[in-house]
Amino acid sequence: MKRRVWITLGAVVLGGGGVVTYAVASPSEDPGAAGRDKRPVKVYDLALKGTTSGKRELPRTQTKQFSMLGVSWTGATKRLHGGAQVRTRSIETGEWTAWKDLEANVDPLEGPESGAGVRGASEPLWVGPSDGVQVQVVHKNGSTSSGLPKGLQVNLVDPGVATDAEMKAKPAAYVAPAVSDSASPTDSVTPTDSVTPTDSASPSDSAVTSAPASPSASATPSTSPSTSASPSATTPTAPPSTVPEPPITSRAGWGADESLSPDPSEYNTDVKAVFVHHSDGTNDYSCADSASIVRGIYAYHTQTNGWNDIGYNFLVDKCGTIFEGRKGGVDLPVLGAHTYGWNRESAGIAVLGDYTTTGATNAALTSVARIAAWKLGQYNADPSSTVKLTAGATQTNYFGTSFTAGSQYTFNRVSAHRDGYNTQCPGSSLYGQLPTIRAWASGPVQGLKVTSLSGAGQSGATYYTKGAITAKWSTTTPGSLISKFELLVDGKAVATASGTATSVGTTLPLGTHTVAVRALHQSGKSTTSAALNVVAETTVPTFTTAPKLSLRTGTVNTSAVPVTLGWKATDNTALKSVSLLTPATATFGPTTTSSSRTAASGTASTWSMKAYDYAGNTRTSSASFTPVILQETSATKSGTWTTRSSTSYLGGKSYSSGSKAASLTWTFTGRSASWVASRASSSGQAYVYVDGVKVSTVDLKSSSTLYRHAIWTKTWSSSAKHTVKVVVVGTSGRPTITTDGLVYIK
Repeated sequence: MKRRVWITLGAVVLGGGGVVTYAVASPSEDPGAAGRDKRPVKVYDLALKGTTSGKRELPRTQTKQFSMLGVSWTGATKRLHGGAQVRTRSIETGEWTAWKDLEANVDPLEGPESGAGVRGASEPLWVGPSDGVQVQVVHKNGSTSSGLPKGLQVNLVDPGVATDAEMKAKPAAYVAPAVSDSASPTDSVTPTDSVTPTDSASPSDSAVTSAPASPSASATPSTSPSTSASPSATTPTAPPSTVPEPPITSRAGWGADESLSPDPSEYNTDVKAVFVHHSDGTNDYSCADSASIVRGIYAYHTQTNGWNDIGYNFLVDKCGTIFEGRKGGVDLPVLGAHTYGWNRESAGIAVLGDYTTTGATNAALTSVARIAAWKLGQYNADPSSTVKLTAGATQTNYFGTSFTAGSQYTFNRVSAHRDGYNTQCPGSSLYGQLPTIRAWASGPVQGLKVTSLSGAGQSGATYYTKGAITAKWSTTTPGSLISKFELLVDGKAVATASGTATSVGTTLPLGTHTVAVRALHQSGKSTTSAALNVVAETTVPTFTTAPKLSLRTGTVNTSAVPVTLGWKATDNTALKSVSLLTPATATFGPTTTSSSRTAASGTASTWSMKAYDYAGNTRTSSASFTPVILQETSATKSGTWTTRSSTSYLGGKSYSSGSKAASLTWTFTGRSASWVASRASSSGQAYVYVDGVKVSTVDLKSSSTLYRHAIWTKTWSSSAKHTVKVVVVGTSGRPTITTDGLVYIK
């Protein structure tokens, strides 16, 4: 049964002399009510008229609302040897689109659906809610219209509103705007010269068994008996699959009008292969419109092509939603109409969109892999294997391979439309993704690797932990195709996670272990990641040398004294780092044992450090130190010394002497000392005595002038009472030295 809405055409003469054709559907409807309530799918047919030699067209025409369109003609066996182009007006914006090519190379007809009422047709094109159309069809050589098929029409499909979700989402239906004088019927572009083979769902091969159809009754995945076909003596039994059935939106779920497909379902013996298609058209659709697109394709196949039902067994949108296609039961071997010559032993899966230059989304690929694995799994077929199929027609495919009806040929279990027929479908990009689909569908899990081991630190090829760890992993196979993950410790499973999980934890006993992750594909095939070496230990690091301060050379200020912080930490397995906690913060590598710092003079400071090993064990060690500045005035003098004043000196004053053997002596109790002096190009030399013993001759000469410079230092292993004596050497030509005091650490 076909539902047709014929169009009454009229014309308006514009002020500028142009004519705009308009079309009105009869009977008319209340547009507001249509937006709020469910409304059926409608197909509007507009005839194309001859204007010039070798051309048929429809000028810009105002129409009722539609969202999908195509061009059809009389005679299903006829080919459109030319180019067909359309442009449409958006309801939302009121703007006309650019010209879009229709793919018009279709599969030949076969089987019981190839009756007299079947028409040839282009692929349907989803354009979104529109209210105007312009069409042109040109013979490929442009010289004669006799080469174009008869009965050329543009077929406009309004998918209607069929589901509760759409009722909530759809705005009020379109109200036709006033005709604009900008719509010129002469605005056209010459179509392209050639038509590239593309996907077309063709009527089915002959059936093996048949059963009467009944409307689908559920929006949930069907099981036998099917929601789309009543059980009968001739309905085959649905075999169990080796893998789980994915979620499938039933025909009722996407709003199929079962009155458009009154003929009984027909069944194959089994499913030996699946053929992947694309529906062609735009990729810019919203996934909220996917059910409408499926309804539109269904209406186009049944009311424009004149087929018994939608051609594909399943349809998948770019968000990964799987839709039941041809009725009869998703779990049964329903005979489809999708791949000419090969329908009898296969199922057809169409991805909504055009994948000629753009690859399908991972969500779509995942769903194609899941449905392919499930259908083939019902017949114990591995999606990565090959199979012999018997040709139902004599023809060549896209690659020029010839097939003879009745002969057998080898196909991948997951093949493309172009593998069986001369078409570009499913597009070169999606065709290049078929190996990924096969691998995902078949297993084992691809790309499994442990990406991190939380609770453990890595040193070289070994991880160290105190015991509790969390393994994190990644795969290239989607989680919906994975049954579970297992965490293996020393080869034994100690924890399990779902197929969509990416981590799991456990606690290791003390000792050395191997840790790996095993992934179980839904097919039962397993793969295991590379094992990691993990040591569980709880021994804390040791400070063999506690933090200590020693004075170093550099510029001294009353608030900051240059010091060296020293320490040494070790660990029984692997030291990771040492951190300074107070009075400042810093982190050092495991082999570093000193750091140049500054310390506040006259103030006791606690120097606290923490050692970490790779397992996370820690130890803290602390010590307190006070740098003290002894001014030159606190020294015991001998000989002649002159007081000098300047803000550059410590405390604003210093002692200077050029008298040979003049000396200054400081006595203190501490573990490190430094002599502070001023330096210049004319500075002389001095002897340094420690505890009465001469230990150094220090030359204060410097090419640049330096003030408050700690020029000589001495550190002892422990704190004790010491004396430091500085004696003027009386160097010839530059006898003078200037001293600023002594610093020590107590």
